Amino acid sequence: MRIIMGGTGHVGSAAADALLRRGEPVTVLTRHADKAARWRAKGAQATVVDARDAGSLHSAFRSGRRALVVNPPGDPAGDTDAAEHQTVEKILAALEDSGLEKVVAISTYGAQPGERIGDLGTLWGLEVGLGRLDVPAAVMRGAYYLTNWDAPLSVAGASGVLPSMLPADLVTPMVAPADLGSAAAERLLSPVDDVDLEYVEGPERYTPADVASAASDRFGRRIQLSVTPAEGLEEAFLELGFSSASAASYAGMTRRTTARTELPDQPRRAHTSLHQYVDAALVGR
Repeated sequence: MRIIMGGTGHVGSAAADALLRRGEPVTVLTRHADKAARWRAKGAQATVVDARDAGSLHSAFRSGRRALVVNPPGDPAGDTDAAEHQTVEKILAALEDSGLEKVVAISTYGAQPGERIGDLGTLWGLEVGLGRLDVPAAVMRGAYYLTNWDAPLSVAGASGVLPSMLPADLVTPMVAPADLGSAAAERLLSPVDDVDLEYVEGPERYTPADVASAASDRFGRRIQLSVTPAEGLEEAFLELGFSSASAASYAGMTRRTTARTELPDQPRRAHTSLHQYVDAALVGR
């Protein structure tokens, strides 16, 4: 049995679907009973579990042989760093003495130690914590999610302006989360000793200017890129409804990413290109 955290998100759902297509037994963990019912209709088992409850999470892990670990995002209206550090601690506690033979964990390009740097810091904590456990853990660092452009693309369709928190010319590895999930499914089926750190990104690297160009092609009109200056990041996140704590964390993460983008030499190359993603994301708009 493969246990899938985040089964109702982009990465986890893609991993679960990929495993089901291969006839593999899957248990999807979700906080929502209605979403659990949908997975049962697909042929998976589903368990309602809150990632903040280490006890129930531990019980769920003990029901399987391998697990995909995805740290759920915190609510930006609260304190995302505090919430995500808490769930990392609960996940690590639940994995202790779980009996699992292998864990596959989703992390991020640029994961590093630090405070108020969003996923870069919280997922670094997950990586370090997994390294202290007895269960073999394969860490998969995913590039900048193409889904991060969904809301800006909607704005671009209505206004002709694509907002970006990243500089126009910043070369950025990007990946469709569904591709990352499919790659994670493969690691869940690979040998137990396949635990090397792996990077996953799309077929090419892009810049925010490339995203604006792809949007222009899709909309059939020029889309202008509007970049938020580094000193205005906190205010920009506040305007999106983030709390002051979350705005500080996301601004810190953005500045770290801009200052030093991780560019691995030999990543796993996924198949979804920027243009393919933008075309699919904007169908019907």
